[in-house]
Amino acid sequence: MSLPEHIITPDWPAPGNVRALQTTRNGGASAAPYSSLNLGSHVGDVPLAVARNRQLLAPLLPNEPVWLNQVHGTVAVDTGTPQCTPQADACIATHAGAVCVVMTADCLPVLLCDDEGSVVGAVHAGWRGLCDGVIEQAVRAMNSPPGNLMAWLGPAIGPQAFEVGDEVRAAFVARQSQAAAAFVPGVAGKWYADIYELARLRLNALGINRIYGGGLCTYSDHSRFFSYRRDGATGRMGSFIWLAEA
Repeated sequence: MSLPEHIITPDWPAPGNVRALQTTRNGGASAAPYSSLNLGSHVGDVPLAVARNRQLLAPLLPNEPVWLNQVHGTVAVDTGTPQCTPQADACIATHAGAVCVVMTADCLPVLLCDDEGSVVGAVHAGWRGLCDGVIEQAVRAMNSPPGNLMAWLGPAIGPQAFEVGDEVRAAFVARQSQAAAAFVPGVAGKWYADIYELARLRLNALGINRIYGGGLCTYSDHSRFFSYRRDGATGRMGSFIWLAEA
């Protein structure tokens, strides 16, 4: 199936049965400031518009995704364990047709799969979750040797726009000294953080060295991406991954 032009297909050498897609802000039914393909039901948008946007994606997916209640934590859930809107920031799937999804609007979405096409995962990596180990928890839940895994980094706030305080840098450096290189000094007490590099460092530390994507800045590309830091009231994009039927 060919995808609409407003949908991004991850560029990575995933196995043929691994399917993934990344939405942008375009192609939906929501009005400003959520225009137009807002998938978040928690941001103040009209519920019917959100439902319509999710329906528009249905032909591209094998089943209804497992929508998470994301809380900037480190919990990873398995789509094979039935829950009603799990409170988690990562999910994995090991059976065909189960769709993992995370929603973002500046935070970093990370998609994961193994070489055999037997397990996939989606991770919502805001700075808190990333710092506290959400990627590590997702990889642990996948139960696959890290050397067999690859990752794709989706759209997130870029290093020229992601200004953080001393406490954020200190938290990352306390957990991984190499993280210091991912911060560039700004005004006194402020730093510009490279969330892509921070994620790569965590993935590398786990033994995952095949990392693709990164570099799509949500903050600077208003025409394609939602950005909470830029706009405040805004929508959410989705990063989806699943295993296709044999």
